[in-house]
Amino acid sequence: MSLPSPMIATTSVALGGAIGAVLRHQMGRGMTHWLGVKAVTTFPWATLAVNVSGSLAMGLLAGFLARQGQGADHWRLFLGVGLLGGFTTFSSFSLEMVMLIERGQALQAVTYALISVLAGLSALYIGLIVMRIAA
Repeated sequence: MSLPSPMIATTSVALGGAIGAVLRHQMGRGMTHWLGVKAVTTFPWATLAVNVSGSLAMGLLAGFLARQGQGADHWRLFLGVGLLGGFTTFSSFSLEMVMLIERGQALQAVTYALISVLAGLSALYIGLIVMRIAA
């Protein structure tokens, strides 16, 4: 089976991403309703729940798609890149970390994790500083 056309691929990712973003928003609302405002403002329970459930879903999807072999590109794009990408990019990060570890690239996995966390936090902080200076 051939790969989906660029337009079909893009549409699949966009539709999945929209659904994933809505699910992430609803997870936050649900956690706030379930735990209360005080609990979700003192610890990021919703983000933790999204990251863990998204990582579990990505593992299940990756395992399923690996068994399917060729022809599962539409589902990979819609569910993996789109829906789970819109729900949480941490699931992609988790999958990439496990792939590096399973390929025996432990040093690369640790490097990727450290750079991702440190560079991400640094970039966010720089963005905050720039916007505070610009205000």
